[in-house]
Amino acid sequence: MCVFCNQRAISGVSHFYQETAKEQIETVLSTIADNVECEIAFFGGSFTGIDRNLMIDLLDLAQSYVDLGKVSGIRMSTRPDYINSEIIDILKKYTVSAVELGVQSFSDSVLTKCKRGHCAHITREAFSLLNEAGIDSVGQMMIGLPGATLEDEISCATEICSCGAKGARIYPTIVFKETELCEMTQRGEYVPLTLDEAVNRSATVLEVFIKNDVDCLRIGLCESDNLHSDKSYFAGPNHPSLGELVYSEVFYRIISRELDERLEENRGNLTLHVPKGRISTVVGQNRRNIIRLKDKYQINNVKFIENPTDMRYNIMLEFN
Repeated sequence: MCVFCNQRAISGVSHFYQETAKEQIETVLSTIADNVECEIAFFGGSFTGIDRNLMIDLLDLAQSYVDLGKVSGIRMSTRPDYINSEIIDILKKYTVSAVELGVQSFSDSVLTKCKRGHCAHITREAFSLLNEAGIDSVGQMMIGLPGATLEDEISCATEICSCGAKGARIYPTIVFKETELCEMTQRGEYVPLTLDEAVNRSATVLEVFIKNDVDCLRIGLCESDNLHSDKSYFAGPNHPSLGELVYSEVFYRIISRELDERLEENRGNLTLHVPKGRISTVVGQNRRNIIRLKDKYQINNVKFIENPTDMRYNIMLEFN
């Protein structure tokens, strides 16, 4: 098992009962409006590595909802070494929206330190098999793994993009109890990232995905009681708004780079034209970005104008 893995703590689920799967799907669908597009997702483990008959039964169940028009497709997460020609042949029989690969790292050294059980070329092969089958892929990567540097993480994000992934997820490493990583931390062999380190390194990786037009679906683990429980959480950059902090840092960098190129302009008052719904992210928690911009660039006031057009990360600066 990987040194960082504790799926019970991460997912908040310790048992799966096949006979309740249909009931769970029906319960969730009853809360979703008919005009809302949704998928059935098998997450919280390596779906293509479970008992083959169980996997097919669950795919058959999910496909029945696709055929009825109640969901648009089926999504799953799995390990790269649990993708092969046999698995691909099975998946091609179903309406699979995407397969999310737990890449974690493309560094063989980091993968070895984490006892991941495979090397980077297996991950490349998994992406290749999915691409050849016409199945969309998502690359999940981790920040701050044992032995990993920022350069390793930039390289990992770059490879995820070059492998043809349609999306990505970024997970700064959390140390859970009952893992080898927890024991390594207790012995001083591993030092978890601070929150600031996790935000900055994740922001740098996110910029790689932005540059390559690869959607980042999530930053940080999904919120659950286990992430804040003394019974499961031990150490690491655990914050309920981690994704917001990372996006805020990216926007600060975008604005700073633009300001650095406009050193000769009057900096008295600054108006920022920001994408729709992004003002609070640009401002930052506790107005952090505004404070930093004012201190660094001697700006008196900052005004915001929300652009109704979805520009994603485009920000226009105007001095007045």
